[in-house]
Amino acid sequence: MSIISINFESPAQADVTKLIAELDVYQSGLYPPESHHALDLTTVAAEQMLFAVARDATGVAIGCGAVVLMPGYGELKRMYVRPGNRGLGVARKILLLLESTAKHAGCTLLKLETGPYQPEAIGLYELCGYARRAPFGSYSDDPLSVFMQKKLVG
Repeated sequence: MSIISINFESPAQADVTKLIAELDVYQSGLYPPESHHALDLTTVAAEQMLFAVARDATGVAIGCGAVVLMPGYGELKRMYVRPGNRGLGVARKILLLLESTAKHAGCTLLKLETGPYQPEAIGLYELCGYARRAPFGSYSDDPLSVFMQKKLVG
C-alpha cells in the first residue's frame, strides 16, 4: 500500500482512536504498567498539540505521531505505524513533518521517551539526529526507558 497523505488531524476520530488503541496494546505487551508512559491525547489542549496521521491510498489510518508543545521544548509522543506498513518510511515522514511544523511554531528542542524493546524506533530516532539524554520532565530513571533529544536548528 502506498501512502497518499500525512496531515494534521484530530485524534478524536474513530479510525484514529482505533489506531491509538492498537499502539497501547502493542506497548502493553512490551512493558509493565509502571514503564508504560502513554499520553491520553484528550487531556492535551488542541493548541498545545501537533497530531499527524498517515493514511494509505484507501484513506485508512496507518500511522500517527504527536508533538506536545511545552515551555522550552516539545515532546514527541504516540509515534506508531501499523506492523503491515512498517519499513516503508512512514514513521520517518511523520517525524519529519512533526519536526518541521514544531520548528515553525518556535520549538527549538524535541525530547522523547521510548523503550529498549523498540530497537527500530531507537534506530529511526538516531538516524534522524536524536541523541540519548537523561530523564526529563516527570520521568524517572527507568531501565525500560530510553530518553533522547534533538535540537531543531537551521
